[in-house]
Amino acid sequence: MTERAAPAPLKPDVTLALDTATPWLTLALAWPGGSVQVSREVGRAHAELLPGAVQALFAEAGLPLRADAVVIGTGPGSYTGVRVGASYALGLGRVWGAPVLGVSTLEALVGGDGVQGVSLDARKGNVYAARYDVRGGVVCATLLAPTRLPLGEFQAALDGAPHRADAAPDGLALLRAGLDHGARDWALAYL
Repeated sequence: MTERAAPAPLKPDVTLALDTATPWLTLALAWPGGSVQVSREVGRAHAELLPGAVQALFAEAGLPLRADAVVIGTGPGSYTGVRVGASYALGLGRVWGAPVLGVSTLEALVGGDGVQGVSLDARKGNVYAARYDVRGGVVCATLLAPTRLPLGEFQAALDGAPHRADAAPDGLALLRAGLDHGARDWALAYL
């Protein structure tokens, strides 16, 4: 079990979170007094849709196109999808002078509180999975680090905990995780 260290959480005025590692384009935006998110299935069209979707999210929020921090889902996911999101996030971070914080895409799959398992299909009977303890909608402990393994083996390791498989990512869960414990020195994970 890995308990989360307690670094001082980042408290920017405006935070953008994005994830393109799955067939879903997942975005969230939070600012003092509000938040908005979108997660829609786009297949492999992330590169074509991401810039317009980000602009639309800021417009929906009534905010100028600028954030003080960017959170990126680092995968696991398709090679192209993960790289599209990471490149876009790094570009925005550079232009805005904002930190880009990385969090496992699997953390965007958590739902509610308590011990739970999350997984993404990794083909051929395998999943990319993790087991987390979640409090306040944020992963507070990693009980099984993200790994690739046979689905049956993962289900046996859940010890009766709920399992969220191939769920649509939650942009606000990703955003909260990024602000709570996002890494500045992240690496991408591929399926």
